[in-house]
Amino acid sequence: MLDISLKNFETDVITASRQQPVLLDLWAPWCGPCKALGPVLEKLEVAYAGRFKLAKLNSDEQPEIAGQLSQMFGVRSIPFCVLFKGGEPIDGFVGAIPEAQVRGFLDKHVASADESAAQDDIEQAQELLAEGDVEQALGKLQEAVAINPGNDSARADYLRALLSTGRIAEARRAFEPVASKVMLDARLAAYGHWLRACERAPSLRSAEVLRAAIAQSKRDFDARFELAQLHFAAQRFTDAMDELLEIVMRDKAWQDQIARKTFVAILEVMGKPVAAKAEAAAPKGALEISGKVATAPADPVVDAYRRRLSMVLF
Repeated sequence: MLDISLKNFETDVITASRQQPVLLDLWAPWCGPCKALGPVLEKLEVAYAGRFKLAKLNSDEQPEIAGQLSQMFGVRSIPFCVLFKGGEPIDGFVGAIPEAQVRGFLDKHVASADESAAQDDIEQAQELLAEGDVEQALGKLQEAVAINPGNDSARADYLRALLSTGRIAEARRAFEPVASKVMLDARLAAYGHWLRACERAPSLRSAEVLRAAIAQSKRDFDARFELAQLHFAAQRFTDAMDELLEIVMRDKAWQDQIARKTFVAILEVMGKPVAAKAEAAAPKGALEISGKVATAPADPVVDAYRRRLSMVLF
């Protein structure tokens, strides 16, 4: 449990909530219901074993923070609890409600014990992948997906690791449960394109035969697309995009825009998203409720190919 003031609000509430939810309890020493609710919240912080952090703010001593939160939620009484997640206040409740109701509130926003374990596996897997330990990373990701099959982010990481190591059959099995979601998730859609390229590659014509066909006719889009699929499967991503761009330049609508869609998928595969990190704290004396999200560092190759596609399309 932490005591919050204007001095540490940014660090211990906004920034901390990017790592785990933070429940901020607004109370006052003269408030009887506050004294009843406090021990319940402290008990639940222990029971939830690190799945959320409890912070307390004396509204008499910190009227600026208490006033802004009260105005935001339209609340005029205490105890008043606000849950911060991902750097923002997302929900709250008022009054000394029973423990069961507090649990119900928390369970809407706080990961279950299994989901928390799965997230730990994902973070460890990302570290292992960065270190080049693919085997251990795959084990962690497989476990995370098994614990929570609905975690599409973990599944996407798992698919990426499988495809990058040539485990095509395993990737197909991992992809099937989310095949219907590709219209809603750019990463899953991209890995679906990559998976299909890997599955097709063994039955495609050789690169030499395809280049000869293209030399005969630059508008042999079937040959160009096959060659792009070979490159994509072999992780020669820029070579694949070069062939796809030639198709888009000559016929944007060919085969229901499959060349453009595959090009975009490769850009997504090449991208390296990073976890959001807090930027510098607000100036002393300022209160900023909404957190900041860092963007992934630019990849000059990805940016260059994105510009090339835009020039062709627009």
